[in-house]
Amino acid sequence: MNRSPDVVIIGSGMGGATLAAALAPTGAEIVILERGEQIPDDAPVRDPDRIYKNSAFRSDETWLDAEGKRFSPGNYYNVGGNSKFYGAVLLRYRSEDFQAMEHEGGISPAWPFPYETLAPYYEAAEKLYRVRGDVTSDATEPAHDGPYPFPPVPDEPAVAAVRKRLEKTGVHPFTLPLGVDIDTWLSHGADGWDGYPDIRSGKMDAETCGLAAALSHDNVTLVTGARATGLEAEPGGRRIVRVSYDKGGETVTLTPRFVALAAGAVQSAALLLKNGLASSSDQVGRNFMNHNASALIAYDPRFVNDSTYQKTFGINDWYLSDGHNGPPLGNVQLLGRVVPKILKASVPSLPMAACRHISRHAVDLYAISEDLPDPESRIVVKGDDIQLIWRRSNMAAHHKLVEKTKKTLKAAGFPIVLSRLFDGRVPSHQCGTARIGSDAKTAVLDPDCRSFDHDNLFVTDASALPTSAAVNPALTVAALSMKAADAMKKEFGA
Repeated sequence: MNRSPDVVIIGSGMGGATLAAALAPTGAEIVILERGEQIPDDAPVRDPDRIYKNSAFRSDETWLDAEGKRFSPGNYYNVGGNSKFYGAVLLRYRSEDFQAMEHEGGISPAWPFPYETLAPYYEAAEKLYRVRGDVTSDATEPAHDGPYPFPPVPDEPAVAAVRKRLEKTGVHPFTLPLGVDIDTWLSHGADGWDGYPDIRSGKMDAETCGLAAALSHDNVTLVTGARATGLEAEPGGRRIVRVSYDKGGETVTLTPRFVALAAGAVQSAALLLKNGLASSSDQVGRNFMNHNASALIAYDPRFVNDSTYQKTFGINDWYLSDGHNGPPLGNVQLLGRVVPKILKASVPSLPMAACRHISRHAVDLYAISEDLPDPESRIVVKGDDIQLIWRRSNMAAHHKLVEKTKKTLKAAGFPIVLSRLFDGRVPSHQCGTARIGSDAKTAVLDPDCRSFDHDNLFVTDASALPTSAAVNPALTVAALSMKAADAMKKEFGA
C-alpha cells in the first residue's frame, strides 16, 4: 500500500463506502480505514437472542452520559458500519425539509441549498443501493425524474390487511422505499431484515453496495482493524498532511492528498475534537441530533400476524402538519417483525407464552419526530472518554404523534396500543455534529462537505446533516457523499 495515497477515507459505513464508490472510477488511489472487521459468514446473524438480548455484535465501548455516568451505546464497528443493522429504509428528505420549517419546539433551519440541488445525487444513490419503491404512493414525496430502480417489496397478506384497515380511518399508508432484494434475503432464512446484520445476502447496505462497487477497482484498498487516532495539519493549518491509525499494536502514518472523515456523527466529531481541527466556528461536536423515536405495538386478538418481514409501509399524513394546519409531527413506519424472543428481550418480566401470543396478534410500528439542532446538545471529549450530552427537543410534537398514531390504530380495530420511547442508548439516526452551511462562523463544513478550515478535509457521514428531518437519513448521507465526491473530482481533474 502506498503510504501517500490520493484519498484516505476513515469509516466504511454509508458515507465512507458511497464516497469511495463515487471516487473509484477516477483511478485515484483510495485507502479506506475501518476500525472493525467484516461480519463473518458463520456469525449468529439470524438469532434474535444474540442480537437483542446478549449481543454478539456490539463493542464493549462505553461513553459518558450528560451526568457523567457510563453507558453502552448501541453503535457497531464493522465493515459497512451501522448500515449492516439498519432497516434499509431509503427515503429522501422531503423538499420542505431543505427549507426553514416551524415546529412546536422551535425552528428547523434551512439548508444551504434547496432540494433540487441534491435531487440528482439522490437518484444516483438510489441506483447504487438498488432501491425498491413506488414514487406515486406518498403525497409528500419530492419530485423524481423517474421511478425507483426496482418495483416495491410487496406487502405480505397480514400487512396488506393492516394497510386496508388504516386506509378506512382516512390515513394514506405509502410504500416504503427499501434497499432489499427480498427474494435473495428470504432464500437465506425466514427472518426480517430490520435490526438483523446482513452477511451479503440481500440487504443493500454500505458493504453490499457502496463498498463492493469501490473494491471492484484495483485502486481502492480496505484496511480493517484500523482505528484512526491522529489527523495532523501543516503549519498554518490549511491542509491535513498526516493521518495516523493503530492496527495490531502498530501505528501507521499516511500522507494523503485528501482526507474524508466518515466514522459516524459521534466518532468523527470526537476525532476532530481530539486533534483540534475544523473548530474555528466552535461548532464541532455541537448540534447533535438523534431522532425522537418510539416503538408501538398494536394488539387485536382477532388479527393473526403471520408475516415474516412486515416492514413495507409508512404514514406521512402528519409529516408536514398535524392534520389541522398545525406544526409537523413526523413519520410513522412499520418496524420489522417483533418476534417473541425480541419482545421477551425488551420486556424480560413478560412470560414467553404471553410474548408468543402478543406477537402473533399484533403489528409493530415506529414513530419518528424531528430533533432540532441545539448547540448545547453535543459531543465532548474528556481524556480518552466521549461524553454524549443529548438535549432532546420537540418532544411535545413527538408525544402528539404517538397519541395520534394510537388513536388511528384503535379506530382501525386494534383495541390495545402500547408505546415505548427509545432513550439515548439507542442510536436513532445520530447526526449533526459537523454541519454544513454557507457561513464559516456558524457551520463546520461548506455545502460540499469540505471543512471551512482545511482545504483537503471532508466529512461525509451524518455529522454533516444540518437538520435531522423526520425520516431515515441513510439515503441523504449517501447523496451528500456523492456531492462531496464531485467536488473532490474537480481537484483531481476528473
